[in-house]
Amino acid sequence: MSEGVAIVTGAGRGIGAAIARRLAADGLTVTCADVDGAAAASTAKECAQDSTGVAVDVSRVPECERLVKETVDRFGRLDVLVNNAGVNRDAMLHKMTDAQWDEVIAVDLSGVFYMTRAAARIMRERGSGRVINISSASWLGNVGQANYAAAKAGVVGLTLTAARELARYQVTANAICPGFIDTAMTRSIPEKIYQQQLEKIPLGRVGRPEDVANVVSFLASGDAAYVTGEIINVGGGYRI
Repeated sequence: MSEGVAIVTGAGRGIGAAIARRLAADGLTVTCADVDGAAAASTAKECAQDSTGVAVDVSRVPECERLVKETVDRFGRLDVLVNNAGVNRDAMLHKMTDAQWDEVIAVDLSGVFYMTRAAARIMRERGSGRVINISSASWLGNVGQANYAAAKAGVVGLTLTAARELARYQVTANAICPGFIDTAMTRSIPEKIYQQQLEKIPLGRVGRPEDVANVVSFLASGDAAYVTGEIINVGGGYRI
C-alpha cells in the first residue's frame, strides 16, 4: 500500500514503534497511539507522512471511539488498524490477583475489541480495510500467564470472527503471534529463563521487532488482499 492511513496502538515502544515506522516507510500516514502520550509523539516524529502521536488508553471505550473519529476527521479515511497495545502482569494461577487478571483482559482483549468495533464501522462503509491483531505465541498457554494467555487466545478467536463478518465488505482480519522478541518486556526476564527461552528457538536468535513489522507490512499491503482469517506465527520456529 503506497498511501493510506493507519492506526497503531501501543506504538510508543518495542514492536508497536517498529510497526509504525515500517508502515510510514511504506507510505502510510500513521496515528501512533499509546497510553504514554510522550512516547507516542516520539514515535510519530520518526515517521513520515504527517503522522501524529496520541495518548490513548485502549481499555476505555470513549478513548477508542475518539481515536478512530479524530483520525478519520483529520485524514479523511482509515485503511489499516494494528491492535498492538498490551500489558503483562505475570503470576502463577493460584497467586494471581483479581486486579492482575482484570487489567490484562481489559487492555489485551477488551481493548482489541473496542478498537476493532470502532474501526469496522468505518471500514464497512468504505468497503475496504485491514485489521491486524498482535496476539502472542502464549495464546497456546504458558506457565505464569493465565491472564495473558487467555487474552491472547481471545484475540485469536476475535480475529477469526471478524474475518468472517467483514469479508463481504472487502475488509480483512488477521492475527500475528510473535514468539520471543527482543523488547523491554523480554529483557526484564531473569538471565537463566532468558537463556532457556533462547534455546527453544530453532533459528537460534531472539526475534527483532522489525521481524514482526515486516509481516504487518505485508498484511497491510495490496499483496495481501486475498489473505484473511490467518494466524501467523513469527517466532523463528519457537513454540511454548
